[in-house]
Amino acid sequence: MIAPQHRIYASFFLFAVTTGALMARLPDIQEHLGISEGQLGLTMIGMAIGSLISLTFGPPVVEKLGFRKTALLTVLGPALLFSTIPWLPVAPAMFAVLFFAGLLAGALEINLNVEIDRLEVQTGQRFMNRAHGFWSVGFFVTALFGAMIRQSGISAGWHLGIVAVVVVAVAGYLLFAATEAPKPVRAEGEGTHRFAFPNLGLLPLCLIGFAAFLVEGAGIDWSAIYMRNVFAVEPFVGGMGLTLFAFFMAAMRLSADPIVARFGPRNVAMVMLTAASLGALLVGTAPTAALALVGFALMGAGCSAVYPLAVSAAAQRTDRPAAVNVAAIGQVSFVVFFLAPPLLGFVAEFLGIRWSYLICLPLLLAGLWASSFALGTKKVDAPHGLPPEPTPLG
Repeated sequence: MIAPQHRIYASFFLFAVTTGALMARLPDIQEHLGISEGQLGLTMIGMAIGSLISLTFGPPVVEKLGFRKTALLTVLGPALLFSTIPWLPVAPAMFAVLFFAGLLAGALEINLNVEIDRLEVQTGQRFMNRAHGFWSVGFFVTALFGAMIRQSGISAGWHLGIVAVVVVAVAGYLLFAATEAPKPVRAEGEGTHRFAFPNLGLLPLCLIGFAAFLVEGAGIDWSAIYMRNVFAVEPFVGGMGLTLFAFFMAAMRLSADPIVARFGPRNVAMVMLTAASLGALLVGTAPTAALALVGFALMGAGCSAVYPLAVSAAAQRTDRPAAVNVAAIGQVSFVVFFLAPPLLGFVAEFLGIRWSYLICLPLLLAGLWASSFALGTKKVDAPHGLPPEPTPLG
């Protein structure tokens, strides 16, 4: 008997494996299509657009389909779509595939988040942080093996095709017999999905979330291309930037709760954002590949647990209902996460790829400043229904 939360953990893990495999092969896909960094960034906006549309308008569709059907569609679908990308002849075709994959990715975020919340209400236990940890572990695993596979000379087409077969087989087995947790009884209007603009009081927390998401997107999307362009290293070494970023991000997410309990959200967030700032500065100025890898590790650790701390603080504000504040910081932060990394491609093309990391520093410093007064000094429990961190889609 497979526990319901284990199916959710597996869904996060498998989607991370799928997405991570694509990101690890971006340098090869870029060469295959013969496009610049700016053109690649513009192409990847397709997934950003699809995800934002799905996150805004997808909840009624997810509710109608139910957890099992939505999970099967949104875990298997992106793996199959990504496997076609290395065979596409032109960048616009990749844009179209990424757009449809983004629609599925947004629905996956909604579906898994809602189901975790229902399970937490049903059982009285917490699963959200562990589920996020499985996402990070999945991304680390696929980044590590992706570097090895690139070094072995296996083509991107075969690589993503094998990943798709494995994901379809495993996810199909785990999710085919999945059941849906009962809907919790809530106050009127609670738990509804809607777009909520941040008010003035929420802007400091948005700054904190923006900083974390910008660093994560820059580290995931551009690390492999950075290592190739700047240091011309072997594929395995080039993939280690993404691997180290994902490893330290996963390690910190899995161990952050007791650290926050001991030192408080404000202190933890400020230390993490400081580490992320140092990492981005190091990547932007590193004279050797080894120092750049240290920078990616600092970036991964630094951006790991900052966003959940900001969301917890938003939920505890008393100016508006918690659900509205959580939705506001979550959905607005998605814009930065999905759109900023592709736009960094234009920075890389016209100013150099090092500037894609140096340009993150002002927002990181703004997030550090906001953390000094917007976060509490005591332990803050994550609210029920915390939206999961978006997948590194762009």
